[in-house]
Amino acid sequence: MSGPAGDRAAPLDLTVGQVLREHRLITVEDITAFADLVGDRGRHHLPDQGRAMAHGLLTASLATMIGGRLNFIARRMGWEFLRPVWTGDTITAEVTVRTLTETRSGTRVEFDIEILNQDKETVLRGDSSGVIRR
Repeated sequence: MSGPAGDRAAPLDLTVGQVLREHRLITVEDITAFADLVGDRGRHHLPDQGRAMAHGLLTASLATMIGGRLNFIARRMGWEFLRPVWTGDTITAEVTVRTLTETRSGTRVEFDIEILNQDKETVLRGDSSGVIRR
């Protein structure tokens, strides 16, 4: 279930074990805009001969694009940053539905998250839990 625009599953279509994907090419402009937004202008995020390291939370934000499509309200997120992501890298978020539990206010969801670079190396691993309201 993947395409150029990413997965478009509605919350009611989710199943345990389902994998949702999103892709992004990281550019100098992405890193600069993120640095301006959050104020993190560490030297490692500045282009060095045209190459800069992406912020860890910029990398993690790729998974939140999937959550946004699902109207997912996160209650908890955990991240483990394993490898740097550089300008010119294409990263893919793979968000796997771990659990689905119906509650009074909606569906409680737990996700496992893995973000890979173009070489299929895991650059970030994480998880998140929250709710998709009715």
